[in-house]
Amino acid sequence: MPTLPESAIDKLLSPYLPNIPPGLVTQLSLYLDLLLKWNAHTNLTAIRDPEEIVRRHFGESLFAARHLPKSATTLLDFGSGAGFPGLPIALLRPDIHVTLAESQNKKSTFLREAVRILHLSTEIWPKRVETMPESQHFDIVALRAVDNPAIALAAAIARINPEGHLALLTTNAQAPPGGTSIPIPNSQTGILYLQTFHVEQSPDSR
Repeated sequence: MPTLPESAIDKLLSPYLPNIPPGLVTQLSLYLDLLLKWNAHTNLTAIRDPEEIVRRHFGESLFAARHLPKSATTLLDFGSGAGFPGLPIALLRPDIHVTLAESQNKKSTFLREAVRILHLSTEIWPKRVETMPESQHFDIVALRAVDNPAIALAAAIARINPEGHLALLTTNAQAPPGGTSIPIPNSQTGILYLQTFHVEQSPDSR
């Protein structure tokens, strides 16, 4: 049996995604069961309560997906971990080609299995983002709970296309200046930070 009934997942997600598309909760239920199964022997996430996983991981990721620009076609999930926010974004926004970058072998192995189970075309980059080809850039780079945020932020910005966007799930206190902050439901300090980068790539990075 599923860990949580689909009706419970639907109710938990409603503050983050009021109009849930048909079939999405079924896919998220599969994702949740797989995550909990792997998390029993592999440390994928410190959050182990199924309802809290739905709220914090699924809900916040879907909330971010709701606010991404409609024109975007590519997204890099920088330091994806167990797939957040990238996999829920891929499920809600099939028009965006998502790349999950995760250098830890156990986590990238889990991501491959999740992509297979969910029948997604999502790409896995099982190395550090800095090792990607210099020519590889994205319309959106998303980050959430990464190590060394200042270093990660600089590396993320370097991967954004001209007129591309940074999507950062963070707190008001940790948000960089210059962007737009959108409060996350059911969180006192959490925000979705969005910033557009009007930059030109150098000739050797095109």
